[in-house]
Amino acid sequence: PPGVEVRPLYNRSDLVNRTLHTVEMNLFEGALLVVVVLFALLGNLRAAFIVALAIPLSMLFALTGMVESRVSGNLMSLGAIDFGLIIDGAVVMVENIIRHLAHKQKELGRELTAAERFDEVRYSAKEVANPMFFGVLIITVVYVPILALTGIEGKMFRPMALTVIFALVGSLVLALTLMPLLCSYFLRGKIKEHDNWLVRFFKALYTPLLAWALRFKLVVVAAAVILFGSSLFVFTRLGAEFIPQLDEGTMLLQFIRSSSAGLGASTDLQQKSEKLLLEKFPEITHLFGLIGTAEIAVDPMGANLCDTYVELKPRREWRKIDGRPATKEQLIDLMRRELAVHAPGQTYLFTQPIQMRFNEMMAGVRADIAVKVYGDDFTELERLSTEIRDLLRKIPGSGDVEFDAFGRSPLLEIKPDRDALRRFNMRAGDLNHAIATALAGEEVGSVIEGNRRFPIVVRLAEDARRSVDTMKRLPVRTEAGGLLTLGQVAKFQMVEQVGAVTRESGQRRGAILVNLRGRDTEGYVKEALTRIKTEVKFPPGYYYEFGGQFENLQKARARLALIVPMALVLIFILIFLSFGSFRQAAMIFVCVPLAVTGGVFALWLRDMPFTISAGVGFIALSGIAVLNGIMLISFINQLRREGRTVRDAVVEGTLTRLRPKLMTALVASFGFVPMAIATGAGAEVQRPLATVVIGGIITSTFLTLVLLPVLYEWLERKPANP
Repeated sequence: PPGVEVRPLYNRSDLVNRTLHTVEMNLFEGALLVVVVLFALLGNLRAAFIVALAIPLSMLFALTGMVESRVSGNLMSLGAIDFGLIIDGAVVMVENIIRHLAHKQKELGRELTAAERFDEVRYSAKEVANPMFFGVLIITVVYVPILALTGIEGKMFRPMALTVIFALVGSLVLALTLMPLLCSYFLRGKIKEHDNWLVRFFKALYTPLLAWALRFKLVVVAAAVILFGSSLFVFTRLGAEFIPQLDEGTMLLQFIRSSSAGLGASTDLQQKSEKLLLEKFPEITHLFGLIGTAEIAVDPMGANLCDTYVELKPRREWRKIDGRPATKEQLIDLMRRELAVHAPGQTYLFTQPIQMRFNEMMAGVRADIAVKVYGDDFTELERLSTEIRDLLRKIPGSGDVEFDAFGRSPLLEIKPDRDALRRFNMRAGDLNHAIATALAGEEVGSVIEGNRRFPIVVRLAEDARRSVDTMKRLPVRTEAGGLLTLGQVAKFQMVEQVGAVTRESGQRRGAILVNLRGRDTEGYVKEALTRIKTEVKFPPGYYYEFGGQFENLQKARARLALIVPMALVLIFILIFLSFGSFRQAAMIFVCVPLAVTGGVFALWLRDMPFTISAGVGFIALSGIAVLNGIMLISFINQLRREGRTVRDAVVEGTLTRLRPKLMTALVASFGFVPMAIATGAGAEVQRPLATVVIGGIITSTFLTLVLLPVLYEWLERKPANP
């Protein structure tokens, strides 16, 4: 109608669009970096262009698979794709073809004919097809156990695993078919295989390092073991949390008032608080609050509780603190101070809308962590919960610490006077009926208007319901027909009663809600457990547990404890099938702990706790690390079958495979760089995964080039099979 405006108050599509923009930028920048590395290291523009074609074609495979399996394009399904990882197989295939074509031309002293070129491409492709197939297959297979994740982590990472599997399958098909075909047609004319200045620089550094490592084998092995051991020690000091919190750009401020606060008092205090926030904080664009329970009770709350949605401007427009835009934590501290001074009588929990709903759905509480106290007597539960709340407030990292639904409300209690009832020969049922009619109302008839019927309800007037003296004078009829006042047969008294009794698993429970600020979940809970055990005494029959994000973390880690060994066993089986040697399979499997070492140190250097996102990164990293080991050992084995000694095969094979190893490592790590340093919406979830993979690739590449030649010469001293 005229004068009525419909305006959205809270729109989550803004967050979705900002998150997808972050994904788009990460994919574009990652693809650009990968192509730059290809052109810089491959030394042939046509070959680099052929490899680069694998990026869009592999994405077509991935998108087709996503459509058929109904996987949506979102932060995890598209945001975790690394183009460098996807084209590793194409890099290995094309690099080997270029090397063989150049050597064949040099050997003949002329350009190759079409038939000679086709034969050389076929031979080159067959040479690396088997190890490359198993290497890419291993990278693909390690994503399969991720599909076994359940709960929130399953919802997040299963789409990622499916998308990457689709892309890797497509890249494997392209590397085995299209890449050799394109090379045979377009790599014509004079092919020069030479190292550019960057590869020559790495070879100049690596050649003396390899000679030193082969001379001091024990030192190299001991150093690798010590480095891995130290990474395990560092891992135990990282801390842990469930999943990094996504910055939604919107704040949810939960006001908790006294249980005795009615709707009118709560509304007045809410309006005062909202006016204060709008006046003192220009960072707020608008806000609105939800008090109590709606007619459709999807979110049952008391009149003393209010969820206030606070929409904020972009962070660059916030006030400056120490010359920089304020952080969300600083803004929350300022809001808390202003509310405490100018709007007392309430407590606050600061969170985010989606984050709060997830916490409520998954753990039944509206905070990151909940300490649930179980027992029978409510007074004892209240005492224990108060002690725990006061203790938790002293622990560093406690942003908000409040009760869930504790508190007592003043109630008017009307009790029958049994002696008076016997004296006047009156039944308690008649007394209860009179009280119910006066206070709750009773239907005594109906009014008909047209084809509609309206009930007639009788009850005391509102002002009379609020007056105890008026209710005491309420007439009550006896069985004999006489009239008495309600005050003659009932006792009136004001009592403090429990506002809400919460049960879980058939037991009464109290809960203390905790939102963390600047601390990992596991470290906080460990300290809290120690303090509670030593400082709070629980009577028999009373106990407590930690819920919320910590409970989710424990369940997800238990799941990972099954998935990670499964992935490692699959990797080892595939390596063994590729080489048919337990000794060489174990040698290549060493690449996995070498990669884990770098992932752990990368988290430590960036001051990141272990999260489920990082755990998925370790799973993906284990497959990536094995590829280079497979390619190196395969080539050394080939040289030995040609009659080279172990030392000559190790040195020549390692130096020859240096360039493709550098290329595969650099394109895989550079593809994750935009994800690791992104700051847009959703970057928090991707950052740990990218950090783990980049750190692991760096250490596994370096240590593989040093340790695997040492182990090979040490363990493979017997003559090669003819």
